[in-house]
Amino acid sequence: MGKPYNLNFQRSRLGTITSSFQLVLGGLVIVVSLSILFSFYSVGFFMHDEDLCRHFYGMYDGFDIKSLAARVDEVLNKMETLQDKLELIVKQMEKNKVELSSSNISRLEYKRLLEEEVIRPLSSAQIALRQIRLPRVEGSGSVKEDPLINTFVIEEIRKYITPKMNGNGKVNVYGTPMIYNTIGHLCVLMKKELEKYMDYDIGSYCKDDWYLAQKLMIYGCDPLPRRRCLERASKLYRKPYPIDKSLWTIPDGRNVRWSNYKCRNFECLSSKNPKRGYTKCIGCFEMDKEKVKWVTNSFVPVDFLIKDVLEIKPGEIRIGLDYSIGTGTFAARMREQNVTIISTALNLEAPFSETIALRGLMPLYVTLNQRLPFFDNTMDLIHTIGLMDGWIDLQLLDFILFDWDRVLRPGGLLWIDRFFCNRRDLDDYMYMFLQFRYKKHKWAISPKSEDEVYLSALLEKPQRS
Repeated sequence: MGKPYNLNFQRSRLGTITSSFQLVLGGLVIVVSLSILFSFYSVGFFMHDEDLCRHFYGMYDGFDIKSLAARVDEVLNKMETLQDKLELIVKQMEKNKVELSSSNISRLEYKRLLEEEVIRPLSSAQIALRQIRLPRVEGSGSVKEDPLINTFVIEEIRKYITPKMNGNGKVNVYGTPMIYNTIGHLCVLMKKELEKYMDYDIGSYCKDDWYLAQKLMIYGCDPLPRRRCLERASKLYRKPYPIDKSLWTIPDGRNVRWSNYKCRNFECLSSKNPKRGYTKCIGCFEMDKEKVKWVTNSFVPVDFLIKDVLEIKPGEIRIGLDYSIGTGTFAARMREQNVTIISTALNLEAPFSETIALRGLMPLYVTLNQRLPFFDNTMDLIHTIGLMDGWIDLQLLDFILFDWDRVLRPGGLLWIDRFFCNRRDLDDYMYMFLQFRYKKHKWAISPKSEDEVYLSALLEKPQRS
């Protein structure tokens, strides 16, 4: 009697498990259907309002129907994947009835199966469903939706891009009732990377993912959203050198996070090392080579000296921007002349930004995609070398030059330093630089190779009113 009873018991347990899965599937369909219906009903989408219906199908402005549809599809795909997985498990159990009837499935295994294969995926889908924000129907029948809110799953991104009402309910110092946080429009096309970047525990340490952040910026996801995690520094960090030493000394390598570089110290970045990892600004991590720049006559007509440039506007050049790739040497030399220079810097396979800062100078971490964060007519000088050469698209260069013109004050100087391009493209680039009708103080062209030429120019912005 013992064996038949045990066999019946095992079959009864198998039937119970199978029934449980079927109940879960049925309940899953009902929950999802009711949740979606309730969400749409709660915002009035079942009202007999023709304008509202037309809007729902994409005929009004202000409602991102594509993002909403994509999010609903994402949730439904999760549900469909879960359903397929459960049905496969049930089929396997039906197929292996004999083996299952003779085996013992412990309560612990049954619990693990439910947690990993059912509860967690169902919870994930439920959270994604709850995160969907349907547009608000206002009294006039118009529909409003927070921009991009249904594009992203990670809650921290959604919180960041949601407009923030002023705490006192009044207009703020900017004259607006709320603050709008912004992200670059191409963040939408890099959704996976951005969600990885913003996936962290609030208040905990950030991942060492500066390289991912820079990649997002370079590819147009710029500006990036702010994060609420604690940024890491090098575990071996030491206080920087004093300013009288730091200006012309390679910084302590222990103050740099060397992850994602081919090199792991400053010695490796030597121009003699073919595996240094970077190709722009070769030799700019070697101070003996940097010290001679802009102060020693090289007898090449395209090389202008700082003292000669400053003599053109004695006492007038006080602040400026170095829009280049480098380690801050131009800013260091100008500092010796009591001129404050901000240096743009991206870490293109080497720690340019940290090096500039550790030398006691000011790096500006921006890409070519970004409008300069300076007000109109404020800079005395803009200098550029080594960043924008013959590779740059003419229309992109046009936008950049107009932004420089916006920032330069009347009488300010634009210093084009060793710009190089193919000989056949020289006329096009010359037109770009000359279209603003700046006064020519210096203009020089010199061969770089058989097919390429250098162009250097010192131009003065005219008075416009």
